Amino acid sequence: MPEATIDTGHTAWLLVSTALVLLMTPGLALFYGGLNRSKGVLNMMMMSFSTIGLVSVLWLFYGFSASFGSDTAGGLFGDLGQYFGSKTYIDQMWGATADNASGIGIPTYVFMVFQMTFAVITVALISGAISDRAKFGGWLLFAFGWATLVYFPVAHNVWGGGWIAQHLHPLDFAGGTAVHINAGAAALGVALVLGKRVGWPRESMKPHNVPFVALGAGLLWFGWFGFNAGSELTVDGVTGLAFVNTQVATAAAVLGWVIVEWIRDRKPTLVGASSGAVAGLVAITPACGFIDSWAAVLLGLVAGLVCALAVSLKYRFGFDDSLDVVGVHFVGGWIGSLWLGFFANDKLNSAISGGLGAKNGLFMGGGVGQLGAQAGASAIVTIYSFVIAFALAFIIQKTVGFRVNTEAEVEGIDIAEHAESAYDLTPGTGSGGGTGAFAMAGVGTSKAPAPAAEAPASEKVAG
Repeated sequence: MPEATIDTGHTAWLLVSTALVLLMTPGLALFYGGLNRSKGVLNMMMMSFSTIGLVSVLWLFYGFSASFGSDTAGGLFGDLGQYFGSKTYIDQMWGATADNASGIGIPTYVFMVFQMTFAVITVALISGAISDRAKFGGWLLFAFGWATLVYFPVAHNVWGGGWIAQHLHPLDFAGGTAVHINAGAAALGVALVLGKRVGWPRESMKPHNVPFVALGAGLLWFGWFGFNAGSELTVDGVTGLAFVNTQVATAAAVLGWVIVEWIRDRKPTLVGASSGAVAGLVAITPACGFIDSWAAVLLGLVAGLVCALAVSLKYRFGFDDSLDVVGVHFVGGWIGSLWLGFFANDKLNSAISGGLGAKNGLFMGGGVGQLGAQAGASAIVTIYSFVIAFALAFIIQKTVGFRVNTEAEVEGIDIAEHAESAYDLTPGTGSGGGTGAFAMAGVGTSKAPAPAAEAPASEKVAG
């Protein structure tokens, strides 16, 4: 059978974008890991890495079909069997359909793996709300259930032509509603079920490794160009617009967060600048291909300012969102989504916005129609994700258990759940019994380690 016609340029760009988005999850692991306390950094990072494994497999077998298959159940989710397993590859590459997913020369398999990386990081984002207290097995069960019951149906409704897309026509270029609001609402639900960490908020729980935080934020910023500009799928003017808007909005958000810290605390911090970058990236995600660049700068500045203030809501309302998933991703996602209702410009992206029935934003002469669509879609996703996440976490906690016991939490969840530690202070050993890359012998101990015996001359390495 003849192969489908492939546009090599578009396909190459999407493959590169896929690799960039995948890199974001290890970047998230570093960002979250640095923000965490040292005794739980590995558990925190393990939740991100395990999500790559779990969700990738689920996406191949039924997640992609549920998200981008033909409507079933009135448009609530896609046909589970449409792209099951390797059927996509067989159909597209050997001519059973002689077409491609997007109609622009990209094999369905490439579009499938691109969207896979979105599913991976969306689930991983939730983990930041429950650091230092979640059983690893409980997390895997939750990730499995939430991806299946929430992310896949929401992706279908927002991007796959489902009920929300058909009836509300919201704009979401790369994931403000489907990714960030979705994950942020779930983070709040599961954090409420697991409760507060031992000692929170009385005890100081500051980030243990600020360079990790900055490195993670840098990797997220780098990968986000694939996340946003890659979501155009093709290489065209809108791709460039999304790329530029991603940069300038993020830059403005860094400034916004730093300004808040400077005024409120008199000391700007690297953690704050890094968090501001993430807030800007979150906010520009739904809007990057639909607004002018001047509006992107304003969006980033507002997101940086508001999210810097929003992270304190957990103290006011008493929920322990450990690493501020709600304050950054949920609030930032809402800001970006509503921004489209004010500043969307349908002339920038007529093909996509016209196809979704978009209107100009309120300040661009379009009235309140698009603002209502954005608010309605965001509210539906918020309620649905929160309710299902809360119920899933509650069921897991009452059955197999989701939260570790107090002793394990106080002594360190890394040892309790994984039998390893990031910073083994025992002289001459690492977390696995050898010399660990992160071993810091003597740091924080009452005695300096004994000097190691000099190696025989035959074993010395030159230099």
